[in-house]
Amino acid sequence: MSDLPEHVRINRAKWDDLAKEYAAGGERGWARGTPVWGIWHVPEAELHMLPDDLNGKDAMELGCGTAYVSSWLARRGARVVAIDNSSAQLATARRLQLEHGLDFPLIHGNAEKVPYPDASFDFAISEYGACLWADPQRWVPEAARLLRPGGQLVFLTNSFLMTLCMPPEDDVAATDRLLRPAFGIYRIEWPIDPGVEFHLSHGDWIRLLRSSGFEIEDLIEVRPLAGATTNYPYVTLEWARKWPCEEVWKVRKSR
Repeated sequence: MSDLPEHVRINRAKWDDLAKEYAAGGERGWARGTPVWGIWHVPEAELHMLPDDLNGKDAMELGCGTAYVSSWLARRGARVVAIDNSSAQLATARRLQLEHGLDFPLIHGNAEKVPYPDASFDFAISEYGACLWADPQRWVPEAARLLRPGGQLVFLTNSFLMTLCMPPEDDVAATDRLLRPAFGIYRIEWPIDPGVEFHLSHGDWIRLLRSSGFEIEDLIEVRPLAGATTNYPYVTLEWARKWPCEEVWKVRKSR
């Protein structure tokens, strides 16, 4: 473990500690027949995070947590591999594999360095996984390496706008004011809750994705449905209905 980057070690300890709190959410995710996404559970029909046809495709989830997203891929016929930084999260995933009769590789490792050859996958996805907790300068080129020409990467993370409106205190809802400068944001550590997050501006995302060999197909600024609820205290529905608190990037590796 000593050879891991500092932020990987910090986040591994964080998510090993939090794993029990996320087990119930993982159980609900595995039980779902139809995917929903993000903290507001926006339906797949709204976001189209998954390709229409996954049957027989090789798919990778980068930062899988309890691997409920991987279970959705597997049920759609994909050959799935899932990687996560937390052994405790993967223990929940293995239990749920047994309960639901699904079997796919679960790798304890860092999504910035995946132990698979070049061009191994047709599709890669991250929902608040590597796209938030791994260093983009490392995980984005790694995703490009893993994908075949024409392969797609889709990820959902916090919006850049919400990051600018977040108070420095933990678990305090975003405001209607800009509270931090837009320039220079990259690595953020909250004062009480240990963990290292990574947040990029849209311009920085575009430059990084393109320099890594991706063509950008879509950017969806997510708006929750009226009446949606969330367990997360850092944003209110009123805020999220006015401004995007989440965003989905869809990119494809150049042929």
